[in-house]
Amino acid sequence: MIKKLLLSLAPFALAFAVQAGDYPEISISDLDKAIAAKKATVIDVNGTASWKQARIPGAINFEADKDKLAKLLPKDKDALIVAYCGGPQCGAYQAAAKAAKELGYTNVKHLKAGISGWKAAERKTEKS
Repeated sequence: MIKKLLLSLAPFALAFAVQAGDYPEISISDLDKAIAAKKATVIDVNGTASWKQARIPGAINFEADKDKLAKLLPKDKDALIVAYCGGPQCGAYQAAAKAAKELGYTNVKHLKAGISGWKAAERKTEKS
C-alpha cells in the first residue's frame, strides 16, 4: 500500500523538481562579474518603492515595466537574464524569470541572495 502511494506521488515530486530547476542560481560574485562585463540583464521584482531606494545597478523595475519587458530585454535569446527579489526566502523572482522564459530566453537565472544579500556583500547599488 505504501509502495503504491509513493509511486502515485512520484510524478508530482518529479514535476516539482523540474520546476525548481528551471531557474538556476547565480552567485553574487558571478553576477557582479557579468554586470561589469555587460553580459547580464537584471530584473528586480521588489516593487517600485524598493527599486527606487536600492537596486542592483541597471536593474529593470519589473513592477513598472513588465508590460514592456520584451522591449527592454536583449535581442539575443541566449543572453543572461537574472531575476531577484528580497532575499533567500523570497520566491517573487519567479514571476520575472517565468516572463523571460515565456519570451524565449534560455539562460534565465536567479540571485537567491536577493537585494539583501547584495547589500550584505557590500556591492554597489543604485537609487532614484
